[in-house]
Amino acid sequence: MKFISWNVNGLRACINKGFEQFFKEADADVFCIQETKLQPEQVEIAFEGYHQYFNSAVKKGYSGTAIFTRKEPIKVSFDLGLDKHNDEGRVITLEYEEYYFVTVYTPNSQRELARLDYRMKWEDDFREYIMGLDQKKPVILCGDLNVAHKEIDLKNPKTNTRNAGFTIEERDKFTTLLDSGFVDTFRYLYPDVTGAYTWWSYMFNARANNAGWRIDYFLVSDRIKDGIIDSLIYSDVMGSDHCPVGLIWDSIDGKTK
Repeated sequence: MKFISWNVNGLRACINKGFEQFFKEADADVFCIQETKLQPEQVEIAFEGYHQYFNSAVKKGYSGTAIFTRKEPIKVSFDLGLDKHNDEGRVITLEYEEYYFVTVYTPNSQRELARLDYRMKWEDDFREYIMGLDQKKPVILCGDLNVAHKEIDLKNPKTNTRNAGFTIEERDKFTTLLDSGFVDTFRYLYPDVTGAYTWWSYMFNARANNAGWRIDYFLVSDRIKDGIIDSLIYSDVMGSDHCPVGLIWDSIDGKTK
């Protein structure tokens, strides 16, 4: 099976920059997007053979997630079931017979770490939510997690130590999530690969110079890691300040039954 995740930084803008062409070329079984920045009625988009689900923020033009999936799920859930996190459209969960599939757009800690305290609460609640799913059946999780985990995951670690997305607090929370029974699929296959980034600032010719961060991920429950065939970064795909990431997964070898 093939899964794709992409922070499009505004779906309407990305549609004008080749989104639909990449969607069709990718030919994914499940295609997730983050930062849609719209309400569903604000865009006319449909792909033959796909079911689509949107989770939009109450605040217009902000945040939001969506999933396009070929196989209709048993159940679709939105958010974490906690009022304090339910207004920003950050999580969609699909339940299938063999596994849960989750896409997430993790809150940014913002400049001067203005939202770091909220981010820490989110991390704990989100981890508890994912662990609860994992107790029932394996989880495949994707999205913009807004953290570069290790120094290898961004171009300039020394100068970004206290910047949002690379604080020790955020990195420790990511480590805790992995230690709770999950695998970073890219680093599982490519532990030493450098220069593998998924987000670049629009400033200072960052993308042309590949001065980026790897903050978009596919994670899977540890017990199905043998089903990982490949973890992909489509760094040549434009249309957003993020590029798409992908997972090729063998559900049979993954022993999800």
